[in-house]
Amino acid sequence: MAKTTDEMIEEFKSFTSYVMELDNLSEQVWNTPIAEGKWTLKDVIAHIMLWDQYFYEEAIYKIKHDEPLTVRHLNFDEFNANAMDYSKTKSKNAILEEFVEKRMNIIHDITGLQEEEYTREYKDGDKKKFSIKKYVRAFISHDKHHKKQIESFKRLNSQLK
Repeated sequence: MAKTTDEMIEEFKSFTSYVMELDNLSEQVWNTPIAEGKWTLKDVIAHIMLWDQYFYEEAIYKIKHDEPLTVRHLNFDEFNANAMDYSKTKSKNAILEEFVEKRMNIIHDITGLQEEEYTREYKDGDKKKFSIKKYVRAFISHDKHHKKQIESFKRLNSQLK
């Protein structure tokens, strides 16, 4: 069954609580790769946070303020490499705080939108279609992908605190 707009926004928001629960893991655990050859937990959360920031600044904020969208289809590998570099400059707590702030900026601006605003298709910086609904749906899926990785990591490292 298709989810309502409010249910989708609530699911998107719920990832914030999940990430906040990761605060009980030590800085050492946050700096441990989630699997061999993979990112650290801190890298993963920084990666999600920086995507949130990007979409907020280049799309959501612009929609809210009736400005042209500047969001573009970026080189993911380059963006993600920059996210890893960024995470190395920040503490676990700084990444956690930034994640919550960036995600809540999006939630704040999309909560209470009329259905027509939520589903309206805008032209992005590449002249492609962008809608808040499709963005939220895609990033719920993205969150779930990373949550699955994190849960697997936590099971394998349950002795770590």
